[in-house]
Amino acid sequence: MQRAVGRLLSPLWLPATVVVMRFGLRWRIEDVARARRQYREMLRTGRPLVVCANHLTMVDSAAIMWALGSPLWLLAHYAAVPWNVPERQNFAASLVSRVLVYVMKCVPVTRGGDRGEIGRVLTRLGHLVARREVVLLFPEGGRSRSGRVEPESAAYGVGRLIASIPGCTVLCVYLRGERQDGVGNVPVRGERFSVRVAGLCPTSEHSGMRRAVDLSRQVVETLAALERQHFLERDRALCRERHDDRQ
Repeated sequence: MQRAVGRLLSPLWLPATVVVMRFGLRWRIEDVARARRQYREMLRTGRPLVVCANHLTMVDSAAIMWALGSPLWLLAHYAAVPWNVPERQNFAASLVSRVLVYVMKCVPVTRGGDRGEIGRVLTRLGHLVARREVVLLFPEGGRSRSGRVEPESAAYGVGRLIASIPGCTVLCVYLRGERQDGVGNVPVRGERFSVRVAGLCPTSEHSGMRRAVDLSRQVVETLAALERQHFLERDRALCRERHDDRQ
């Protein structure tokens, strides 16, 4: 029912979300063609897919959705619009916000809350992924306080979800604005983002909780590698600019 309602109203909320980011906040995302191409290639395999990303702001999920597909393409491929798992206190505290998260493919969760509730949320997410819906998760469990990916902070929930779905694949997405030095609520107006992606088929010889932790760590380490690539290429670009200025 939630998916049907969201799809019915998607011609309203999906373009409106992107219009606010592109024209209201004047955000831009570089290299989206490569990210979107890999996303489509992974979808075409027909295998279950989870998107895992770094987490710096409260609106990362919207920017990542935009980075993975244009509004028209997402409208035509509604299953490719990722389901999100927002913090209930931040995005589902009022009636209006509860309606919005219901329509916009969200499954709220109380982080650090009752294990039974978290287990039920993971079961719902597993049901969605098994039906070839895409779920977006932040494997560090929350916004990075250091502003960098922290492999030691890998939450077991992501690994538990992946382990429960045979043949599950992961698209790791690293998104960062050029003026993002650390954690924040909303990126600044006029921000320009860069995006990097990497496909992953995590496996583990362990079982139980050790398996879930191992799978989560593989995902976060892949994000950390993308982050290193981001800063390495940024530093190289700065060196070239300084060299050109001296010429």
